[in-house]
Amino acid sequence: DEGYQGSGKILHNSNLCLSTGPLPKEQSGTKSTFSLTDSASKTAWSASTTSPPGNVVSLSVSSPPDVPIGLYSLTLDQGQKVKLGEFVLLFNPWCAKDAVYMEEERDRQEYVLSQAGLIYKGTTKRIKASPWTFGQFEPGMLDICLKLLDENPKYSSDADADCSGRRNPVYVTRVISAMINSNDDKGVLVGNWSGDYDDGVRPSHWTDSVAILHQWADNCCQRVRYGQCWVFAAVACTVSRALGIPCRVVTNFGSAHDTNSNLLIEFLYDEDGNDISDDSVWNFHVWVDNWMARPDLDAGYDGWQASDPTPQEKSEGVFCCGPVPLKAIKEGELNLKYDAPFVFAEVNADVVEYVKLTNGRMVKMGGSSMDVGHFISTKAVGSDERHDITHLYKHPEGSLQEREVYERAKHHNDLQQKGQEPGLKVKIKVSPDMDIGADFDVFAVIANNTEADKTCRVMFYARIVSYDGKPGANCGFIEDLTMEVPTGKGQVSFVSLRLLGEPRVNQKLSAQISLENPLPEPLQNCFFSVMGAGLTDGKILIQNVGTVGPKQEAKYTVEFTPTSIGSRTLTVDFDSDKLSNIKGYLNIEIKE
Repeated sequence: DEGYQGSGKILHNSNLCLSTGPLPKEQSGTKSTFSLTDSASKTAWSASTTSPPGNVVSLSVSSPPDVPIGLYSLTLDQGQKVKLGEFVLLFNPWCAKDAVYMEEERDRQEYVLSQAGLIYKGTTKRIKASPWTFGQFEPGMLDICLKLLDENPKYSSDADADCSGRRNPVYVTRVISAMINSNDDKGVLVGNWSGDYDDGVRPSHWTDSVAILHQWADNCCQRVRYGQCWVFAAVACTVSRALGIPCRVVTNFGSAHDTNSNLLIEFLYDEDGNDISDDSVWNFHVWVDNWMARPDLDAGYDGWQASDPTPQEKSEGVFCCGPVPLKAIKEGELNLKYDAPFVFAEVNADVVEYVKLTNGRMVKMGGSSMDVGHFISTKAVGSDERHDITHLYKHPEGSLQEREVYERAKHHNDLQQKGQEPGLKVKIKVSPDMDIGADFDVFAVIANNTEADKTCRVMFYARIVSYDGKPGANCGFIEDLTMEVPTGKGQVSFVSLRLLGEPRVNQKLSAQISLENPLPEPLQNCFFSVMGAGLTDGKILIQNVGTVGPKQEAKYTVEFTPTSIGSRTLTVDFDSDKLSNIKGYLNIEIKE
């Protein structure tokens, strides 16, 4: 509403003009001229008046749901133009016709109105919540967010086209993603992962967006030093919510950074074990999801869209990423805008490991399809609980659907065929509880898959590794050890299963399960977990077998009743304090 001192009758014989941006035009939607009406229009700018006692007329202006957001000037044309005032138009998640409409009020309270939240950091084994103040409604924040839009290079090159584009939350989100980092423009934050922050603020020191945005705006848009992924994401969330776009901060644990868009994370080492890779897997990485319609895509892609303001790779020549529908990521539809291959790799890339020999030959040492994209987390609506949204980004890890999606996204990759399969495989295991200042155990488990004995050269060293997967200096080194590994030996003992009796339907059956402790010290808290479809009545049978000494066997005789005939599989998992995720299985043919 705008108050105007004058006559309502005069207003009815006048035109009103609304404009946004420095060079508004009717054809671009940044300018509109209209007369007063008796009721609001749902498809065009309109205005009506009320006439309380006195000379003040109250003017109510209504906007259509698809006009640009921003600072508007309202002018009365009575033959000469009279400026009535200014107002800011935002996206409106409460309006069913708006591109950011969000149906549930509790969701709007969380993703638009909440000024505080939690950001998840740590590792897959130790997820920690850190508080953050978004402060989008703090004094000056809206003006700073609008200033951020005006400082983007697209505004400088064509201000009216840029202002016109602000009708679209996809466009605005992309601008925000580019402007939160300062790599290409007068953006807000400088990224720094070096550990040297003497000329700025350590990224872990920040706890709110307000101080960062004020520092940027109050210093003529000089970039703020320093940020890392969670800081970039938190500031992007503040700006998004301030402009009316529902937004949440998302953390991906085991997050891949694929530098060459081949959907593979290729770890490359020299013969001394030094990492010479370009790709990396971060302990965690933080970005944002924004809620919006996607009329630029086929039906079915509305809703949450991933956007990443941390400067990692360029998109259309600029350091930004997204927005891309979560559905497109989950289904491996990498041709959809924007930057689907990069985000897909962050949550679903396969890992391949190579050693580069001094003669230049590449030897494949191993890899995994299950190292990336775990516990994708955001704050729950209306509480401080962690909400796991992994299922929105990917099918269950290791499932047939997940593998089919990966193959659809990346049908064959030449690099997967590079080098020869390794004859030796090495796994490193550490104690689950590692406290500062206390010793912990490290085990190297070597498997010889060849038909001949091998002589191995083993090096142990400890290095500092930052959360983005980049190694630092050596902390310690143990001189080379030489050891003999006979064929088929040197690996974690497999679980042994043996049936006791004839397998028949609806009759009790027993199986003996055993595993030898291969370590020179006892295993504590040893458990067997047994499961089989059509065998254990849909339940997991768990048995605590206590402590198992060095070279001793853990044994468990399990009883179950098969409920259907045909081929069935009994699976076993062994867990302890030092060895875990040791599995075995037994195929059983159940007869009548």
